[in-house]
Amino acid sequence: MFTRIKTPSEIAAMRESGRMLSTVLHKLKQYTEPGMSTKDLSDRAKLELKKMGGQPVFLGYQGFPDVLCVSINDEIVHGIPKRSKIIQSGDIVSLDFGVSYKSMITDGAISFIAGDNGSAKDEKLVRSTEKSMFAGIDVVHDGIKTGDIGYAIETELNKDHYGIVRNLVGHGVGHHLHEAPDVPNYGVSGTGSLLVAGMTIAIEPMATLGGHETYTASDGWTVLTTDGSRSAHFENTILVTEDGYEIMTVPETL
Repeated sequence: MFTRIKTPSEIAAMRESGRMLSTVLHKLKQYTEPGMSTKDLSDRAKLELKKMGGQPVFLGYQGFPDVLCVSINDEIVHGIPKRSKIIQSGDIVSLDFGVSYKSMITDGAISFIAGDNGSAKDEKLVRSTEKSMFAGIDVVHDGIKTGDIGYAIETELNKDHYGIVRNLVGHGVGHHLHEAPDVPNYGVSGTGSLLVAGMTIAIEPMATLGGHETYTASDGWTVLTTDGSRSAHFENTILVTEDGYEIMTVPETL
């Protein structure tokens, strides 16, 4: 279904869902230490969300086995948490989380360097990917088209010649985790689907230090860079407003 214009009560529920989601992600970032497993992070996410009264969206979604996606280094998205997957100092850790509150869904992701041994090029990749997300967000307003968002993201990432993942995209969100339209991370201004005030979308650039080609691991979920290059991923859920936008995935004061 194409993402619908949300009612005031649905918007209020999404704000609360987004607050829970982003609060959990930021707590996980503070909690992460080299030597812990990716499953430790998903266990903590489940506990923190339960305390706040939200419901995890990813668990069971099309068969996904956990509440949180944890992707490391060349894993772009959809990494399955495992006890055997140990985080090392200097790893790029990407966390993707979905939350439902009063049946309204938000989706968000962050990336960061674990420990204190991150390389300068990895740190720049993480900063630039986040910056590209905000470049895409900053052009949102009533009447915009998805190509305008993709163009803004692509323009920012092209400054440093990063690989832009093309077969994974942002999307509508709210009543369902994934709704139309797709929101690619590249594009031509003035093209694509029309977005109007009251619609909600997830903007989520994924960038690499190499090329844009990807493959899916034998687990059927984890998407990796074909050339083995490291990657970063950021995502926010956005409400389109008459004169701009509202970021719905904003954490409480930590």
